[in-house]
Amino acid sequence: MTATDNAHTNGNDHSSTALLTPQRAAERAEVLDKATKAKAVAGELARFTSARKNELLLAAADALVARTDDILAANASDIEAGKLRGLSDSLLDRLRLDSQRVEGIAGGLRQVAALPDPVGEVLRGRTLPNGIKLSQVRVPLGVMGMVYEARPNVTVDAFGLALKSGNVALLRGSKSAVNSNTKLVEILREVLAAHGAPEDLVQLLPCETHDSVQDLITARGLVDVVIPRGGAGLIEAVVTRATVPAIETGTGNCHIYVDASADIDEAISLMLNGKTRRPSVCNATETVLIDSALPPSAVARILDALADAGVTVHGDADNLAAAQWSGEIVPATEQDWSDEYLSMDIAAKIVDGVVGATEHIARYSSGHTEAVAARDWGVCQEFVDRVDAAAVNINASTAFTDGEQYGFGAEIGISTQKLHARGPMGLPELTSSKWVLAGRGQVRP
Repeated sequence: MTATDNAHTNGNDHSSTALLTPQRAAERAEVLDKATKAKAVAGELARFTSARKNELLLAAADALVARTDDILAANASDIEAGKLRGLSDSLLDRLRLDSQRVEGIAGGLRQVAALPDPVGEVLRGRTLPNGIKLSQVRVPLGVMGMVYEARPNVTVDAFGLALKSGNVALLRGSKSAVNSNTKLVEILREVLAAHGAPEDLVQLLPCETHDSVQDLITARGLVDVVIPRGGAGLIEAVVTRATVPAIETGTGNCHIYVDASADIDEAISLMLNGKTRRPSVCNATETVLIDSALPPSAVARILDALADAGVTVHGDADNLAAAQWSGEIVPATEQDWSDEYLSMDIAAKIVDGVVGATEHIARYSSGHTEAVAARDWGVCQEFVDRVDAAAVNINASTAFTDGEQYGFGAEIGISTQKLHARGPMGLPELTSSKWVLAGRGQVRP
């Protein structure tokens, strides 16, 4: 049976294959062939010991550092092509690698190797009255499809987390990072082969057209789960069009609410760290909500701090007029409250206390991370109770919503859905479970 036939019998409709152009037919065949190969080696990986997986992860980390020059040369090609295509500074920042970032990527693999292996963990169990021993144990999901945009570090993060959790990585990166991703996967496959492991534990899918994404996310029976990581359009397309189970990783329209009880210096520090540390990432602060009970001088200090840091403030001039601020305010549209800026821009609004803040958040939040700066613990607790988000930070920057900061090593993404995982997704979130019954010949009456 061919890869195409196999995918057809498992729910992917290939009845119109004959109508495809030769290039498109070849692309589809490549995706399905690689998915078939991934499925074929998934059972072998599921039986790898923790020591075996750790050996491969550490070897991959060393190989990436040793091949830094090759990786940076490939990345330079992507950066140059991106500039010619007019990619924004924020996208170029996501795409760009340097020696320090390569070392950081390798460090992520070493951290994952040091983490407990979730596979085989007994979640619960008991002995039934008839003597059968019942246990629920963690098992790999199987073949993990990953669709992501211009962040080559995700290529290695996905490989590392997939391998440690016993999953085969089927990676569909973006065309903008094709040279970087190709080199990274080439190195990872060489490491696997050198250590006697199947190269097909990690594979890179074609990215010439968007159709290859559809091939991946409809490969029922071959792919066990697909995880999109990127902008709102990508995530929406994958989640709504997939016939394979999908885990939604959301965009980050993150807010910080500055309460009247806050230490203003501390609140400003939290806001600036969340906004300016790395504006192009999903945990960046995009909106600051300011308690109307704060004096105008405090509001002006907050806005001055943003302007001094080079952040453009978007808002309603009438709403912010009480601050008597002399700086420039860009008129905010409805879109300003809803979208990620991913740049040195922020939306600002004065609200009526914690209730006003949480009502605004309920309307516009993407459910990623919301933060409160307050010294009144009652306000903090009310904020936590009212806000529906994957992460709620009390007197802490939104930048902390990150798998590495949570102690997970590298992360596969930040899930903003409520099933099957929520928040930073580490190793346990990449497993399912199975029930094991151990008896001595018992039959059910």
